[in-house]
Amino acid sequence: MADSRRCYAALLNGLARRNYFGEKELSNEVLKEQIYPKLSDEEFEHLVTKCTALIKSMVAVDMDFNQLEAFLTSQIKKADSGMNEERANAVRKFWKNQRNKIHDIQVQQTQWNSCLKQMSWRIDLKSQARHIEQIDKPTAIVELMVSNNSQTTDDENKKAKVFHFEMDDKKLDQVLSNLHEIKEQISNHSQQ
Repeated sequence: MADSRRCYAALLNGLARRNYFGEKELSNEVLKEQIYPKLSDEEFEHLVTKCTALIKSMVAVDMDFNQLEAFLTSQIKKADSGMNEERANAVRKFWKNQRNKIHDIQVQQTQWNSCLKQMSWRIDLKSQARHIEQIDKPTAIVELMVSNNSQTTDDENKKAKVFHFEMDDKKLDQVLSNLHEIKEQISNHSQQ
């Protein structure tokens, strides 16, 4: 049977590779020739349209597996969806294998600037200083690893840069206050 679970899964993977991983050489003609050579062009185009819409729906909401189950159940119940249990199993396996990869690609494509990869810190007490009042004052020593997220192929641009700096207790309080404010803003916007 040309519409087996294996063929359907291959089509989903081929569309994901083309639409999300940049393998533009996987045209509809190539996919048809390799996966569904016996289908008519019209039938294959219809199947590609359905599969593309299915993947876009899953990617748009970054479906977890409970959402996926509910979505597939609703698709199976629709008479015109073309979804059956065999295809649903192919979709489940596809999403289990590709969800995180597609999510990471989507996140990477939406970042236009450098991003924080890692942060570490420690608190030190000064045991030596030019002025006596600076001794035994806590100092936060911070290390940030920042990577350039440009879409270029230049390896130098993709390497992470490490920044080291110190903060006294007043500056640390200010930074923590700013981070708390950022967290509140994110929470407010995500609830809307």
